[in-house]
Amino acid sequence: MTKKICIVYTHHKLGDLIWQLPYIKAISDHHQISTDLIVREKTQAKIILQDLNHLNDVYYNDFRKGFFYWIDVIKLFWIFLNNKYDYVYILDKVNKPAIAARLAGIKNIIGTGIRNQKKWLTTKKYLSEEDWKLNYSEQSQKLLSINGIKINDIYPNIIINIKNFETNNKDLLIKGKKIAFGVDSFEDYRIWYEENFAKLAELFIDNHICEKIYLICGPNKAYIAEKIIKLSRHDCFIDCSKKDLSGVIFALKQSNFFVGNNSGPLNLSSALGIKSFGLVANGPVSELKYSKIIPITPDDYKDNIWIKDRKIMNKLKVENVFKTVIDKIK
Repeated sequence: MTKKICIVYTHHKLGDLIWQLPYIKAISDHHQISTDLIVREKTQAKIILQDLNHLNDVYYNDFRKGFFYWIDVIKLFWIFLNNKYDYVYILDKVNKPAIAARLAGIKNIIGTGIRNQKKWLTTKKYLSEEDWKLNYSEQSQKLLSINGIKINDIYPNIIINIKNFETNNKDLLIKGKKIAFGVDSFEDYRIWYEENFAKLAELFIDNHICEKIYLICGPNKAYIAEKIIKLSRHDCFIDCSKKDLSGVIFALKQSNFFVGNNSGPLNLSSALGIKSFGLVANGPVSELKYSKIIPITPDDYKDNIWIKDRKIMNKLKVENVFKTVIDKIK
């Protein structure tokens, strides 16, 4: 009888989900079967993961707090019960999916076990309380290791057929050499200043590195793209702020390389196989070590220090960013 596997990841950020892709693939490889996945709708996983052979169905759950806590537990319960999973893997410390899996009678519930979650697991192989200090990737690596699951490739990788996205994004099919800038972030303090992106664009255009630049940002940060466009003396930008994730992916796949803030689009670009440069000045660059992202940091940068002040991003000088990119794309 074929086993049925479900993996749950509750964090809402796109980048966080992308960091988990190697571990989702490792679980599938271990059981030699494709798996189901439950994530938040905000990740838009049904779009970005639709062509991965090791995934079957993707379900959305909001993982809310307060009054809605038990509503979301019940939703999970019915997913688990209807699918009759043999294994449920939980790649973070949230209790809801573990509780729902227990109520649904799942025989193998495997999770990080940090704090109260361990009470609902069916295994004694879980992380220690000290392991909450590890980053999310390292927690998943340790969880899989203690459960005898080998990780064959530590780097996130997304295979996707962009022909599926062409019909609604033909306006992005523009002739000439193109690159992409990721100009926003969920955390504002990570955002490089608009003036710097405008100056960097001028250097790329003036030195004939590209002819057009996609500006990647969410609709709630459209003002950033608008300001960059106003500051530039070149008519070279393609504003993608009104595009959904399919449009963003389509733009990225037209680009020769990507330069952007340490945010979801940077992780997405790298996972799609595009040479990607991450601008990091006030957070730990070490969190990028499980990716193929090329970090660019200030000369006096110190790792593993959080300084939640956007002004620190100005330590990244435009000329140094330009030189680093040029050296790496030669």
